[in-house]
Amino acid sequence: MNDRHGRTIEYLRLSVTDLCSYRCAYCMAEDGVQKRAHEDILSIEELAEIGEAAVRCGVKKIRLTGGEPLVRRGILTLCERLRALDGLRELTMTTNGAKLGEMAADLKAAGVDRLNVSLDTLRPERFRALTRRGELSDVLRGLDAAAAAGFTHTKLNAVLLGGVNDDEIAGLAALAKDNDYSVRFIELMPMGVCAAFPKERFLSADAVLAAVPALERVGDDGVAELYRAPGYRGTVGLIRPMSRCFCAGCDRIRVTADGRLKPCLHSDAELPLRGKHGAALEDAIRAGAAAKPERHQLSRGSGTRRGMFEIGG
Repeated sequence: MNDRHGRTIEYLRLSVTDLCSYRCAYCMAEDGVQKRAHEDILSIEELAEIGEAAVRCGVKKIRLTGGEPLVRRGILTLCERLRALDGLRELTMTTNGAKLGEMAADLKAAGVDRLNVSLDTLRPERFRALTRRGELSDVLRGLDAAAAAGFTHTKLNAVLLGGVNDDEIAGLAALAKDNDYSVRFIELMPMGVCAAFPKERFLSADAVLAAVPALERVGDDGVAELYRAPGYRGTVGLIRPMSRCFCAGCDRIRVTADGRLKPCLHSDAELPLRGKHGAALEDAIRAGAAAKPERHQLSRGSGTRRGMFEIGG
């Protein structure tokens, strides 16, 4: 499946809910989101059908996202159905880690291959302030449970927040020293609630290289530049949507929890998938892939009206 700019589209980010157990300050308002009616959100059967159609169109990797996917009822059933698809190379999930301690073994048994876990700070009070309700100990317990369940090469996602967590860059990177983690630092993007943040919050990923000068470039993993310091088991990744546009290598499409395909995270363009089946659904997915713009225009701000929790992180 190709877009009109010659990129091969093999990666689907499938959002299963816009609800989350946290209220991260850079993601959503403190009072959370307006809860949708049950019928406004894709059912597990509809999510599976979209995943199946996407794989028939050439998708090789599906990432389940949210909101927080582990609050979605039926998530394990969905994982089992997707992992059974011929042609799917990898099934992954992004989670805030709050429920990972109790669900890691079940996720592994259901066929999830790898996890991305959000972790912006290692300080309990700061974690509580950033998430507005979370406990760092839950996430750390979840990471231990994931390792015990057999998950390897877990990715830890840390959003760079100037004046908030930039004093923890070295400490977060050091998590890759004794573990096979990939600690990935992600530049904050001006979308949703953080579009109004002061300029000093938006930090270049070069700050990571300054904070950990021993890091040496070792390659790439998708959109992440990979680094490793001497003696590290894992890697440190830099994801630079602001300072270095990586749109030329973008291979993904996104489907929101209410059933709309987004060709680009930062475009307001959306194509409805709900109610389509069989060949009509495949045609809509191919049309969405073909509609990917050449690049985003983040220098002028994000073009989407949705927050990241509404799209799928």
